[in-house]
Amino acid sequence: MLSGMTFSYQNHGVCSKETRIDLDENGVIRDIEVLGGCNGNLKGLCSLLKGMQAQEAIERMSGLTCGARTTSCPDQVARALQEAVKAF
Repeated sequence: MLSGMTFSYQNHGVCSKETRIDLDENGVIRDIEVLGGCNGNLKGLCSLLKGMQAQEAIERMSGLTCGARTTSCPDQVARALQEAVKAF
């Protein structure tokens, strides 16, 4: 049985710099951390994502924008989760 994995993703086009993800063997988010960006908002986002299926989080956050940007921190988290799921 697999024990899970930890994955790091370099964010692009947003204030946050990196997303670190720990998924279990069933694709459930065990832990997630976003470095940089709006500290309180991202802590809240990460808290809400813990225990959620990665695929559900991807579906909810993909394509969200921030102001005039074509991406956002939640969108970058979704992209990080997509890459983590692929790597698993």
